[in-house]
Amino acid sequence: MSNISLPSSSPDHSDLLVSSLSASYAGVVAFITVANEGSFSRAADRLGIGRSAVSRSVQKLEGQIGARLFCRTTRATSITREGELFYQNCRPGVDRILQALEKMRDLREGPPRGLLKISAPHGFGRKVVAPLMLEFHAHFPAVALELLLEERMVDFATDGIDIAFRDGYLDDSQIIAKQLIPMQMHVCASPNYARKHGLPQSIDDVAAHSCINQRLANGRLQYWDFKINGQIRHLAPEGNIVVNDPSLALQAVLADLGLAQLPAYQLSEALRNGELVTCLEHIAPDDRGHYLCYLSRQQLPKRIRAFVDFMTARIRALDLSSVELQSLDPILATDPATTAVVLP
Repeated sequence: MSNISLPSSSPDHSDLLVSSLSASYAGVVAFITVANEGSFSRAADRLGIGRSAVSRSVQKLEGQIGARLFCRTTRATSITREGELFYQNCRPGVDRILQALEKMRDLREGPPRGLLKISAPHGFGRKVVAPLMLEFHAHFPAVALELLLEERMVDFATDGIDIAFRDGYLDDSQIIAKQLIPMQMHVCASPNYARKHGLPQSIDDVAAHSCINQRLANGRLQYWDFKINGQIRHLAPEGNIVVNDPSLALQAVLADLGLAQLPAYQLSEALRNGELVTCLEHIAPDDRGHYLCYLSRQQLPKRIRAFVDFMTARIRALDLSSVELQSLDPILATDPATTAVVLP
């Protein structure tokens, strides 16, 4: 979002500009309306105010600029030469203001259009948001879309962001946060890894396994979260592979390289295809979400409202948070001495 820069000027000049605008605005509006309508009475009807108020505004403007703008008699009102000159100078500015107002009205009442700047985490943005943006653009071709994939918490005003997708927990009370779906986290492995090394049955067993970790934008490793006896417990397992993107972590799991804790939207397809199994479901956290965030519900542009409604409906229809889990825990026959897994 760009900042407005005004030409540098002295404090006295700035004060004069402010006082001049505040004093003359009503007079200019009244003057332009009288000039267009040809009479003070019709101008008053057009503006929805009394004739005397229109007359006072024009008189005050005439006093400010030191020139008579209308010749007024009991029978007619005509514009002076000075008035014609002032009208020609004022009219382009008034037209631009009216055009600006009309454009704002069109943004609110016409079809959605304009630029929409969107921020999303790499994983959710690439897997869920980006494909749906193509469908949104097909429905609303007048809306230009810009998608930025980043893990950091964006600042809406400074970064010029209209919509942000966020994962996990939200504690920013300054934004509107709409939960799209719960964010289900699953510890997963490939069936080959499970056959070879078994699966952890408790949080303490995780240390005995090869783990694939993710590094966050702030440089620290992402915790694995579990809910035990109603309390969230963070785990930082030793990892022999570290990546900074959940899709890369998923690739490592599918390559039989170890365990990872990943959100359901990343795993849904692989779980349905039997390419992954899950474990530790009894202590999986259940208090996270995928959120769609924006600054305010007031005077929401149509392009933002259309995008919010579209994404909410489409993402919920994907049902990414209730995938059918392919957990081997209930059917594993495990040798306590070796923790090797014997499949039926």
